[in-house]
Amino acid sequence: MSLLPVADALANILAAIPGPVEAESIPVARAAGRTLAADLAALRTQPPFPASAMDGYAVRAADVAQVPATLRLVGTSAAGHGYSERVGPGEAVRIFTGAPVPEGADAILIQENAETEGDTVTAREPVAAGRFLRRAGLDFAKGETLLRAGETLDARRLALAAAAGHAVLPMRRRPRVAVIATGDELVRPGETPAWDQIVASNGLALAALATEAGAEAIDLGIVADDLAALRDAIARARAAGADLVVTLGGASVGDHDLVQAALREEGLELGFWRVALRPGKPLMFGRLGPMTVIGLPGNPVSSIVCGLLFVVPAIRALLGDPRAGQDRTEPAVLGRDMPENDQRQDYLRARIETAPDRLPVAHPENRQDSSMLSVLGSSEALLVRAPHAPAAKAGDPCRIIRLDRRIV
Repeated sequence: MSLLPVADALANILAAIPGPVEAESIPVARAAGRTLAADLAALRTQPPFPASAMDGYAVRAADVAQVPATLRLVGTSAAGHGYSERVGPGEAVRIFTGAPVPEGADAILIQENAETEGDTVTAREPVAAGRFLRRAGLDFAKGETLLRAGETLDARRLALAAAAGHAVLPMRRRPRVAVIATGDELVRPGETPAWDQIVASNGLALAALATEAGAEAIDLGIVADDLAALRDAIARARAAGADLVVTLGGASVGDHDLVQAALREEGLELGFWRVALRPGKPLMFGRLGPMTVIGLPGNPVSSIVCGLLFVVPAIRALLGDPRAGQDRTEPAVLGRDMPENDQRQDYLRARIETAPDRLPVAHPENRQDSSMLSVLGSSEALLVRAPHAPAAKAGDPCRIIRLDRRIV
């Protein structure tokens, strides 16, 4: 079987996603980080009345066209305590930022340009109609679509939804992602490994990626290199109602790589299992009934890189995000010379040098071994090099994926 290009592998995975998971109603106070299941329209107009943008005096612009002009103070308008009468000729109302502008007034005389004495105010500068006045609906109008299905509610979008009058929101439920780490050599963090064992880290990393992408991670633990144990883990994923099963390690075809065999015995429809990328060639994808299955390599860096490239987009597709498969690379320039590439697409760990008014400079780390989490942990980006890319010089253009930015 030939190696599948990265773009084709991602396209195959996204095409096999059966559709977004179902919607549920979530109180707005609990909706942070969740994904909208439908477009969201404003239930109210904001601001619902003409409002003052400054502290000062609500006036008629015609009354202060010639200055100095002395007006009679007839009341006060504050936020939550508006002045309900009409402002007539020669009158002014003391007003504060955000307060309703009374009927009849069409401008705000800011307090720096006014002097008060008793119940009069004198304008020292003219003010044009509409000045320092926020019209009703300046922010948004009732019925206006403000947010789109598939968007994740961060702090700013959550504030917009609340301001628009929504107490309950239509959100996608969190896709259930079952994570199965495999290997006799693994022990959990905190346990003492034998001389020929290591501490498992991939499962925690993939669960974190899934959670950041908007999913509910289900840790099915470390499973031995044993067909019966693997089939039991798959049964537990089914029982948990997993939408996506992510296996870690054992997806190749070596004597101890039993994941693919266990999945086949459970009815896996295999899509592919080798991709033209580095790190992460032995990547597996298929369908197991209603579940999508992605088998990641066992090397820590390979599993995390492949998680970013394939698992996160799959989760976003399950959430109905129309941008699930979007290109996440951005332009940069090389920080050193690079040799010609082979048939695999490289994702090199790199440091980033930034400066004003120029593209970031990507400095690939000298050590790119896929077992080295210390290098990945100190890197800020993945430098992407296409298959068969020609040799390149420092300063040549390149593409990077930032590691220090939100994944959604």
